[in-house]
Amino acid sequence: MSADDILMDAEERMDKSVDHLKSSLAGIRTGRANPGLVDSLRVEAYGSTVPMKQLASVGAPEPTQIVVRPYDPGTLKDIEKAILASGLGLTPQNDGKLIRINIPPLSTEVRKKLVARIKELSEEAKISIRNVRRESNKAADQAEKDKELSEDDRDKLKEDIQELTKTYESKVDEMAKAREKDVMED
Repeated sequence: MSADDILMDAEERMDKSVDHLKSSLAGIRTGRANPGLVDSLRVEAYGSTVPMKQLASVGAPEPTQIVVRPYDPGTLKDIEKAILASGLGLTPQNDGKLIRINIPPLSTEVRKKLVARIKELSEEAKISIRNVRRESNKAADQAEKDKELSEDDRDKLKEDIQELTKTYESKVDEMAKAREKDVMED
């Protein structure tokens, strides 16, 4: 594997770790209504489990309310069940055409738990990024053994991989800080 291939592979995999963190953070509740809270919920409908966003449009017309409009009114009950079973502590109100979800304000205790969860998620992302770094460094060592890279090229590649790791870890920190700020605000 060439140095460029190893570096590109590392970057792609680190990107995936950051994307995964981004989607995980979107599911964390803040005091404001956010469609990301429910649009990725899995709903048991049509004999299989489907993401909510394939069954309904999800919006937040007000800062304290989420509205779910199913494309097929026959899935209303299934969507309602999925929201209740999600463990988010949200109570859907079904009016026969759409579901309204009022977002209650968060208590200080709940906010602290959410911040702790954000820290866990960001640490998992950093571990994933570091694992990519370790595997990429091994690939660089192997490429040098296989005479595909000189010793200097391998060392330069490892420096580049370390820079990439620092960049992605700082992205993770920024995302986590921003989400913590959202959770702690009223």
